[in-house]
Amino acid sequence: MPEDVTPDDLHTSARNELKTLSKENAEQVARHLAMAARLIEEDPALAHEHALAASRRAGRIAIVRESLGITAYATGDFALALRELRTYRRISGKDDQIALMVDSERGIGRSDRALETGRAADRSKLSTPVRVALAIAMSGARLDQGETELALGELQIPELNPDRAFEWSPALFGAHAAVLEDLGRDDEAAFWIERADVAADALGLGDDDEMIVEDGLIEGEYPDDESVDAPVASAVEEPTVSEPVDEPAEELETEPETIVEDESVEAPEEDS
Repeated sequence: MPEDVTPDDLHTSARNELKTLSKENAEQVARHLAMAARLIEEDPALAHEHALAASRRAGRIAIVRESLGITAYATGDFALALRELRTYRRISGKDDQIALMVDSERGIGRSDRALETGRAADRSKLSTPVRVALAIAMSGARLDQGETELALGELQIPELNPDRAFEWSPALFGAHAAVLEDLGRDDEAAFWIERADVAADALGLGDDDEMIVEDGLIEGEYPDDESVDAPVASAVEEPTVSEPVDEPAEELETEPETIVEDESVEAPEEDS
């Protein structure tokens, strides 16, 4: 653990969830989660080790189980990712990682279960970025089953607007283009590929900016109503991203001050 990593490197809303721990334990957990966020793109395996270390100290905290699920997904351990994200959902009552759950079901070869999982979510209660990510994941599950037309239909959502650009627009436009290519509709696909490129340029995003998204998944950043929004027709040199809004900590059962064994990792917890 680098000495320059401090609990303050973790977003405030995430640190709030650790207040049920002893001060010393909360600081160590926060440092491990901050390292997981820092490393998840460049070294997913090491990021996962930090998330595991946090889970051994605070296995009942929602942000810890969420981070463990995300890092497991990043390393390709889809069974563990699914288990941890289910546990995160049960503890937090949130469905904001539903897209990763759908993709994890796909990763272990259960596209039918992936579709069931996605359909069970109430999309009206999801934030826009999560709803878009779910649409892309559901489209992928349709492709897994050879249902290309239905895969296209999954992407026909209000957010598929070629004239507006948000953080999630390049991914949505690109997914739409890929399905159109599979259908042999090359002219339409070319249009959406161009729209995806223009949207990325307008938002100042590039190939190296995926970490922003992953950090948001781990640290609870980028709430729905504060996404970057820019007209696709014109480039923006410095898009302004609003500061994340702190959320109150979940009321969780008080965690013992001593370090506990990693029962959460060794004993799967399934939803009822």
